[in-house]
Amino acid sequence: MVSREDYGSFETAWCPGCGNFALLESLKTALAEAGIEPGKLLMVSGIGQAAKIPQYLRCNMFNGLHGRALPVATGAKLANHELTVIAESGDGCMYSEGGNHLSHAIRRNIDITCIVHDNQVYGLTKGQASPTSEPEFDSGTSPGGSHMEAHHPLALAIALDCGFVARGFAGDMEQLSQLIRDGIKHPGFALIDVLQPCVSFNGINTFKWYKDRVYKLEETDYDSGNRSIAFEKSLEWGGKIPTGVLYRASRNTFESSEPAIAKIPLVKREWNPQNLRSIVDKMK
Repeated sequence: MVSREDYGSFETAWCPGCGNFALLESLKTALAEAGIEPGKLLMVSGIGQAAKIPQYLRCNMFNGLHGRALPVATGAKLANHELTVIAESGDGCMYSEGGNHLSHAIRRNIDITCIVHDNQVYGLTKGQASPTSEPEFDSGTSPGGSHMEAHHPLALAIALDCGFVARGFAGDMEQLSQLIRDGIKHPGFALIDVLQPCVSFNGINTFKWYKDRVYKLEETDYDSGNRSIAFEKSLEWGGKIPTGVLYRASRNTFESSEPAIAKIPLVKREWNPQNLRSIVDKMK
């Protein structure tokens, strides 16, 4: 029996009121309810305040370069696809520096759960506009506003036929835990965008701002299997913002489609130096 306590309790470096606290607790709940033991979980992150979450969990972890969480997570999953692998970081890390990796991880359909802390600002480096910042977001690096259309990551994911696309809100931990749990169970790539306030550097998208706008798709007659409708829903923003599962689809995972690893993970294969020699010889 796995419990939340198995994942430990650690002092954090986050600002009081940060949305990361709720996300961390929701993640612990999801992992415990899914029965995932800490030793069978790998958390991979990039750089940023959001990326510190693996440091506050008792589990296997890898803290990598900015925007490079998904390549590491992909390598680990392909080497041992019996591991539960979660890549998590902020909206700057995943959608800007890591945007190319995100699109190709979705295309390959690696069985990874990707959790993005979307506070619409770079928090660690003191408040620059991120890809999801509103055009009017005024900061030291974007005086007078960012003057760019905000990125729509969930629309991108649906356009690429990502099998599990969801949005959560740090102010609704019950729903967020359920989304993370469902994302982990989904066979294939799962993207979960989490709206959360940055209390220090984003005075626009506050807890109240989100609270006044979010609504749950599961409380409507929404069909998450309709890709066209899901794409339209992913662009809904401003006065009303949908949360929940926006899109579900069934696709073969990369691991199950690749003959070299489909039956036996690489970590369980016998190592034979002659196999490598034969490959090298073919390349001469």
